[in-house]
Amino acid sequence: MNDSTDIVARRAAFMEGVRDMAPASPGIAAWGLVTGVAMVQSGLSLAHALGLSAIAYAGSAQLAVLPLFAGGSPVWVIVLTAVMVNLRFVIYSAVLRKPLAHLPWQRRLLLGYLTGDLTFVLFMRRLERDPAWPQRGSYFFGMASVNWVVWHVTSLLGIALATRVPAQWGLDLAGTLALLALLIPFCLRPPAAAGVVVAACVAVAGYGWPLRLGLLAAILCGVIAALGTEKLLRGLGLRVGA
Repeated sequence: MNDSTDIVARRAAFMEGVRDMAPASPGIAAWGLVTGVAMVQSGLSLAHALGLSAIAYAGSAQLAVLPLFAGGSPVWVIVLTAVMVNLRFVIYSAVLRKPLAHLPWQRRLLLGYLTGDLTFVLFMRRLERDPAWPQRGSYFFGMASVNWVVWHVTSLLGIALATRVPAQWGLDLAGTLALLALLIPFCLRPPAAAGVVVAACVAVAGYGWPLRLGLLAAILCGVIAALGTEKLLRGLGLRVGA
């Protein structure tokens, strides 16, 4: 394959990734908007909200730590909560290591930063059709670019409009529903379903704990439940997938 043909193939794979991510954009946009509004309404200054949105790029972690910021929780609790919420990206990175190993380390570093939940799921589904697809990196970049642009544009819009959005609009509910629409497909696997159920039960039971440690305990218990269920199923010789 000559250079011009390779460029055309990479562009085609990039655009395929853009098209595959497009249907999920409304849900991503709703969650980004809610996160932007929540950051300002939780007491963060405009500069802090903009900085957190640009650097963290992790809506679930951002929303998890906002109540901790507002409640004056210790820094170690805030940091540990954010780390626990994002532990799943360690698993994503381990899975993506092999299919993206052919890329230069600078490109892998960029794609690691751009990785999102839905990006990972759609990429793995596409990879099932052609595991050795040479342009898989460009396809991943196309999906991740849409996710990043939509998220940041709507998050910044939420920050700008935070003081003008009436509470009765119910954006928090809209964002929660959008997130559920994105997360439900993850629960089709028994380990993920077990983790969600356990985490939900612990979160409810620990709602009144000091420093919001109930949230931290819920995340930890959910991860343990998911890993334990996967190990049990493998031990029984059962398929882990849905």
